[in-house]
Amino acid sequence: MRGDYPVPPISNLYGRLIPAVLHSLTSNECEMSAVSVNCPNRTTDCFPGFPKRDDGHPSTVRIVVTGASGNVGTALLRCLHRDDWTVTGIARRPPDSSCPPYSGASWVACDLGAAEAPSRLATTLAGADAVVHLAWSINPSSTDPRMSRTNLIGTRQLLSAVAEAGVPHLVCLSSAAAYRPPSRWQEVGEDWPCDGVPGSLYSQHKAHLERLLDQFLVDHPGTAVARMRPCAIVGRDAAGEFARWLLSPLLPSSVVGRQWLPLPLWPGLRAQFVHSLDVAEAIRLVLLQRAAGPFNIAAGPPLNARELAATISAPVIPVPRAAVLTGAWAGWRIGLQPTHPGWLRLADRAALVDPGRARDELGWRPRHDAPAALAEVVAGIRAGTGTASAPLAARHLPRVTERLRAITWGKPSHQTQSTRPRRRPRLTAAIFRQSSVSSMHPPGH
Repeated sequence: MRGDYPVPPISNLYGRLIPAVLHSLTSNECEMSAVSVNCPNRTTDCFPGFPKRDDGHPSTVRIVVTGASGNVGTALLRCLHRDDWTVTGIARRPPDSSCPPYSGASWVACDLGAAEAPSRLATTLAGADAVVHLAWSINPSSTDPRMSRTNLIGTRQLLSAVAEAGVPHLVCLSSAAAYRPPSRWQEVGEDWPCDGVPGSLYSQHKAHLERLLDQFLVDHPGTAVARMRPCAIVGRDAAGEFARWLLSPLLPSSVVGRQWLPLPLWPGLRAQFVHSLDVAEAIRLVLLQRAAGPFNIAAGPPLNARELAATISAPVIPVPRAAVLTGAWAGWRIGLQPTHPGWLRLADRAALVDPGRARDELGWRPRHDAPAALAEVVAGIRAGTGTASAPLAARHLPRVTERLRAITWGKPSHQTQSTRPRRRPRLTAAIFRQSSVSSMHPPGH
């Protein structure tokens, strides 16, 4: 399985590089693993496949990162801050660049799904040595652009720009959610089919990303394409984002993980987690080695329902899955809570992944196990932490009146995860059909 992925000939130059994973974590930053070569300044003299100037001296490597202000993007900036690389971040809403880690990159404001994105991308990607595509709409609010605009249209426009610019290395953040559901406790390898999980729009979009990359490889076989397929990515930096995704505005963040607040979970639930800094380090190793192909990323061990609750320090109430789905749908539909039941279907059926290929070929080792990574984001939610990035900003609803105003009262606060097409009411559908007929046959014809 592991020898079947298309790798451009230039990547053979990197077979001599064996990354030694020598991490240490200080001040919530990632001390990068050192590569086992003499590399005083970590420029292209360490990596023979990276470009050199005409005079033979190394050129500084330039990396462009889409979605650099998000969960994984923020972690990647932390992990790249000691490398002598030039990083350009692309974001729909650029963060405060005076605050670390965002101060370590130059920023381009660009909505990948917008009509003007191709021209902006053409300028930004010119001369890039690698593009890391992290931009993805995961659980947008009802006022945000539609998920398909960023995930499908935006990705297609980015891939076209990568091809036009001749970028030699593309790293895309896919997901374990792209896999077809296997048996409940089976851990799958990278050769498992990427059909997605029925009933989860996020999963179906990730499966569509995989098909887009398949076609991209056919059309552009000279580009090294790596696909990262992590499980659920958590970390303290993303606490504000997860709080907005998971908690009702009526629920103060400070009560999360309290003994008196039980979790309604169904028997048979199991989940994998990985820390965002560990995902970022895997991406960094891929960049260093110009690696290609898919890589599963997960930290052990998988957790069942009781282990999940114990990690969060909350008691669990066993509830049938159907009852949890019904309650979630009702709360989402009237705006009391933001979690569409499609997320629960995904949690129930998402594949567990085997990260053996990343371990064997990249030398990747997670610094955090699953319970530690999950406990960190829960502690962050309870403490109300956040960053200077709009997606990761702290959740700030200190007063009861503010929490009440945040309720959307009678309509969902966040977009649907349903894969079924939206139905028009009968009257609206009849009007639409009549207007269609009228437009086809104007008066007098």
